[in-house]
Parts: sequence; C-alpha cells; structure tokens
Amino acid sequence: MPFNPNIHNRQSIRLKGYDYSQPGWYFITICVQNRWCLFGNVIDGEMVLNDAGIMVENEWLKLPLRFSNIKLHEYVVMPNHFHSIIEIVGNENDRGNKNVLNNENVGNNENHRRQPQTGELPTGQPPTGQPKTVGDMVVAFQSIVIVEYIRG
Repeated sequence: MPFNPNIHNRQSIRLKGYDYSQPGWYFITICVQNRWCLFGNVIDGEMVLNDAGIMVENEWLKLPLRFSNIKLHEYVVMPNHFHSIIEIVGNENDRGNKNVLNNENVGNNENHRRQPQTGELPTGQPPTGQPKTVGDMVVAFQSIVIVEYIRG
C-alpha cells in the first residue's frame, strides 16, 4: 500500500523538550520492517529464537560495551519485534569506560541465554562531548543488527 498521509499519520510519542540523555529508565520497542517474523517463532507458548533472533539478543547484550553509562534490564525478542528496558545511569564520563559486561549490566531476564564476549568496542561518547540519547543508542543498535543480518 503506498503512503497516504490521511491514513498513515504517525505521531511521535516523545515528550517535546525532554532530554532523553538524562539518567532514567526507558522502555523501548523496535519492530521489524513490514512486521516480518525474522527472529524465530512462538512454539507451544515459548519463544524459540532462530539465528537472527540469537544475533539480535547478543548484540543487545553487547550494548553496554559501547555505552558505558547504561544498564540493561528486562528484554524479550519476539518473532517480529523486540522489547527492552534500558537505564541511563549517568554521564559516560562519570563512570569511565569499563568495556566489560557483567551481571550488573543485565536484568534478571529468564530469556537471558548468552553472555557476549568482552572486548574493546568503541564507546557511545561522541567526539563533541555531548551525551548520547536513548535515540542515539537505539539507532546504533539497529545499525549493528541490520549490518550483521545482511552479513548472514
């Protein structure tokens, strides 16, 4: 169906003037384009991730390696979307860049299956010194996932 502004009238639910780089808890939902079921299937009431779903989960768990000022909480990968709660715990400069992922960074998620390997990854601190917003983090995550998905 072609875009019709009279039907497809998406409104932003973001608060005007709110600083989405400030410490706080944020609920995130990311949907697959066209709602295609690319990440696995629900079988007998349980989500079974395929390779793409496992990759999404692993890349999400690596996010604190890139952004040292976040803490991941509950998350779930569904067949065609992803839900998560992320906490910004302060300015990245306040905490330093640990570049390690430990149990402090991941909530008590029953779906948690894997720990990504630690390693040196670029942090989310921009060269301008401005703190990254939740939107910046989501865009970085989406970009990484899309590139990895294309790579197979």
